[in-house]
Amino acid sequence: MKLLQINVTANWGSHGRIAEGIGQEAMARGWDSTIAYGRYMNSSQSRMIRVGTQFDVYAHYVRHRFLDGEGFGSKKATLRLLAEIDLLAPDIIQLHIIHGHWLNYPLLFKYLATISTPVVWTLHDCWAFTGGCPYFELPPCDKWKTRCENCPAKHGKITQTAKHFADRQKLISGFGDRLTIVPVSRWLDRYVGESFLKDYRRVMIHNGVDTARFRVIGPKTKKPLVLGVANFWDCRKGLSDFFDLRKRLDPHNVQIALVGLSRSQIKSLPKGIYGVPKTQDIRKLVQLYNSAAVLANPTYADNFPSVNLEALACGTPVITYRTGGSPEAFDPDTGIVVDKGNVDAMANAILSVIDDPAKYTSATCRRRAETNFSNDLQSGQYLSLYTSLLHP
Repeated sequence: MKLLQINVTANWGSHGRIAEGIGQEAMARGWDSTIAYGRYMNSSQSRMIRVGTQFDVYAHYVRHRFLDGEGFGSKKATLRLLAEIDLLAPDIIQLHIIHGHWLNYPLLFKYLATISTPVVWTLHDCWAFTGGCPYFELPPCDKWKTRCENCPAKHGKITQTAKHFADRQKLISGFGDRLTIVPVSRWLDRYVGESFLKDYRRVMIHNGVDTARFRVIGPKTKKPLVLGVANFWDCRKGLSDFFDLRKRLDPHNVQIALVGLSRSQIKSLPKGIYGVPKTQDIRKLVQLYNSAAVLANPTYADNFPSVNLEALACGTPVITYRTGGSPEAFDPDTGIVVDKGNVDAMANAILSVIDDPAKYTSATCRRRAETNFSNDLQSGQYLSLYTSLLHP
């Protein structure tokens, strides 16, 4: 059996590591595994296909930025990928994130409509059923339920939202009953059920975490550390809320560190917040998760953040806003949910976790990750799905 996964990254970032885990599980069961990617990569056990060059990414970004042409560039790079797919002849094609200025999805979808290969599409955000928004919460919008147009997120800019929405709906219909949608949270599964994807086969599979690498090594810092981790920091991830948290938490008693900042962001941090540059060094991340008393995740728009799982696997409880599927990662013994934007409530929750270490123990958090979200469990669900599609 041959598996081809298509994702913007290869073994880089949360979704890249998820694809890597699926590939490893496939190979452990005797499959051949290939990952086609467009932008960033770390070494992989799967065979890798680079789609296009960095110049292609830049050119595609220009088209996206000035003409709202996301997904319509990279034609030559995508045609080369289609030729590779023909040669590979995979038994299953697994899509992950196909936006991000690297792939011409109309060319890909038209090609996929001509072959008989089952297609599984894991939705890591909402892009698949909107006119271009990965999330529709900033600003709030429900036009995707009927017809995306006059996008409030692109006010004053050139927009082809209505065209994107119509094109996406038409192109996806070409898959017929060969398409299976995999939302990675109950939250997203509910919204898919209200979108034009509602009639396709759906299987909800939560993201997994590599519990062999993300593990408890200890110890916690003597002065409690509040940790924030993101692949990039902006208003969606709640960067300014950490500035407000700093004002509410006594710096003599509580430290704050943020991982994933750019150099300019680190330079502009207020006093009392320690900044760590973006890193793909898993060992460094594990040390930071282990040293923290709590992971704070004040995200304003999200699906099922992997940082929550990574923290739990390292024995660290999580506090998050009631955003998307973020609260689905933990239970009352491993984390606290507060209302979105309520910084006072988040500060109080942080203090309650710090003051009650007997409740939010490393062992309890670790057990939650191992029992519910280990890569072996989640990747195994994908392989079971593949088998069911090939042998109904």
